[in-house]
Amino acid sequence: MKIKSMTATFGRLNKARLEPGPGLTLIHAPNEGGKSTWAAFWRTMLYGIDTRDKNKRGYLADKNRYQPWSGAPMEGEIVLELEGRDITIRRGPRGNTPFGSFSAVYTGTQEPVPGLTASNCGELLTGVGAEVFSRSAFLGDGNLSLTTAPELERRIASLVTTGEEEVSFSQAMEQLKIWKNRRQVNKSVGEIPKLDRELAQVRESLTQLEETAALAARLEGERAVLERERDGLSQQAAAHQALAQKKLSDRYLQAGEEYQSARQQLAGLEAEQARFGAIPDREALKQAQGELQYLKVLDEEIKQGSAALEEAEETSAKAKEAAKDEHFPGMTGEEAVAKAASDCAAWQATQEKARKYQRTCPVFIAVGLSWLVLLAIPLFVRNGMNFISLLAVAVFAFNLLLAFLQKRRVSQIKKDAAQILEQYGVQAPEELTALAQSYKERCQTADKAAHEVEVIRNAVTERQSKRDTTKTELLDFVHQFAPEASDMFGCSAALSRALGLDHDLALARERASSARRRLDDLSAQGAGEGAGEVPELPIPDLGPEETGRLLAKTAERLEQTSAQLNQARGALRSMGDPAALSARAEELEERLSRRRLEYEALSAAMDALTQANTKLQERFSPELNRLTGLFLARLTRDKYPAVSLTRELEGFVRTGDGVLPRSALYLSRGTADQLYLALRLAVCRLCLPEKPPILLDDALASFDDDRLEGALELLWELSGEQQLLLFTCQRREGEVLGDTPGVTRVEL
Repeated sequence: MKIKSMTATFGRLNKARLEPGPGLTLIHAPNEGGKSTWAAFWRTMLYGIDTRDKNKRGYLADKNRYQPWSGAPMEGEIVLELEGRDITIRRGPRGNTPFGSFSAVYTGTQEPVPGLTASNCGELLTGVGAEVFSRSAFLGDGNLSLTTAPELERRIASLVTTGEEEVSFSQAMEQLKIWKNRRQVNKSVGEIPKLDRELAQVRESLTQLEETAALAARLEGERAVLERERDGLSQQAAAHQALAQKKLSDRYLQAGEEYQSARQQLAGLEAEQARFGAIPDREALKQAQGELQYLKVLDEEIKQGSAALEEAEETSAKAKEAAKDEHFPGMTGEEAVAKAASDCAAWQATQEKARKYQRTCPVFIAVGLSWLVLLAIPLFVRNGMNFISLLAVAVFAFNLLLAFLQKRRVSQIKKDAAQILEQYGVQAPEELTALAQSYKERCQTADKAAHEVEVIRNAVTERQSKRDTTKTELLDFVHQFAPEASDMFGCSAALSRALGLDHDLALARERASSARRRLDDLSAQGAGEGAGEVPELPIPDLGPEETGRLLAKTAERLEQTSAQLNQARGALRSMGDPAALSARAEELEERLSRRRLEYEALSAAMDALTQANTKLQERFSPELNRLTGLFLARLTRDKYPAVSLTRELEGFVRTGDGVLPRSALYLSRGTADQLYLALRLAVCRLCLPEKPPILLDDALASFDDDRLEGALELLWELSGEQQLLLFTCQRREGEVLGDTPGVTRVEL
């Protein structure tokens, strides 16, 4: 099988195409250039993708890791050359499932490839399962160490132990162990313990069958005795029931008479109701009676309110009269207080003015005396009368005149101030203020009394209106069934009569309904059928309660006995036929003897096979060791010409001049990688029967130049038989290969 082309929308690849050659293809790409992605794509196209895989800490599931970076759906196509024909395999999405759709057709004709499905594609094309394919046909840097998987270990172990791939000691031993364990693993697991237990159960069943048969016979006798007791008690209970039926019938006749009486009474009341017409419901009548009682309350409130109004009007008139004051005619209380305050302020200003003028009189007199004493008198004494002395005398006289006039003015001002207080009949401004405040309070009292009169009058008017409206509504309501009513007395009488009739009707209906229910209940109990008829039965020896108690107890015992008998019979049926159980016991004894002989034979076979395998384990698989050694010699330029492998695939190498083998753990990183590369190539030859393409991802990165050349020579030779794809991020592989024929070069 060879890859002719691959087209992928997968991870970082977006409709990318790769066309390797038939032999060795050198694919160069930088780091993160898609080398590992192409390898994963090739494996996924063959084996599909595990949609059940989940992301874990430090691990990303393939279905998520390789989701296309472009956002497009995951899809791909590969063209393979298989047995001389080209086939095309396609995978794509199905709903939300990546790579859920699959098709495999012949490239030229587009006819489906028979038997090739999504689940078996990889195994049919490569000859191995996905696990073995991944661990053998994929080689990468840091992944050359061969980790065994169950199927791969089986194939290699077969080669190591028997030299034949399909013949394995471990398989044979495992199969013998399975057969032996089927017979007996321990005291409780296997066919032999199972047969032992089954035989013991059959023998126990035979014993239980005999015991159960005896029990069933005893229970049948007890049941017959209880049935006779039950029948006798049932006859006595029937007699008691007949007597009770007679009493019930009598009660039925009495209830019928009561029902007819109630019906007659109800009919009379309904006829009386018809004479008055339809009567409103009881709630409406009760409400109307309440309104009638409310009228009495309103009348009393109106009477009390009228008396209170008369008293309030009288009080208001007295307060209005008391508020009159000649000093404040037509003024409100606030206006009077303001007028008094203004007059008090005027009086105060007048007093202040009088005091001011009064203070200037002594000043005028003092100035005049000063002129007289200082000028007039001294000059007159020395020089006699002259102009200056006359002038001084004149100034003195003028000041005396001014003092006189100022005194008269002060007298007039005080007179004016006295007149302000006199018009109110008070002596001081404080009295005037008190007079005004008293007038204000009287005015407030009169206003309050007038307001109280208005409030009471409005209340009386509102209740009078409510009374008149209620009377009108009551008359309108009562006229529906008592048109003759003309006043509240008539309304009261009509309401009482209607309520009484309604009450009597309700009682009569309830009495008739109750009598009807009793009659129906008695009828449901069987009364009325055969009234007075008593069956011809013997007189019961026991009372009804004692009879019922004994009958119930006997029935309970009979039920228990019958249940035990049925259980015993069911147990007998479930146990089967005694003859069949005996035959089964003999059969089990024979099978048990045969299985014990088989167990001993298998034990002997396993011992013999173990001894034979001990000898086989003394040698290694010649073919695996030969191929691994041949490839390692080519890779190391014959430095390590031989290889030994343990069953666990641990490698030991020998140098050309060495004696003892050297573990791969002591080799350099490069040499160890070469050893395991040789081992992987040998495994691919032996474990991949269909020889699918081998992918190497930077598998030669640790090789030095000399051994790199040897490795490329080996791979080129192997590519003649099996397609190889060598991915690398370096240029030296291409430089070493040069123009080697049969090598295809691809740049990613």
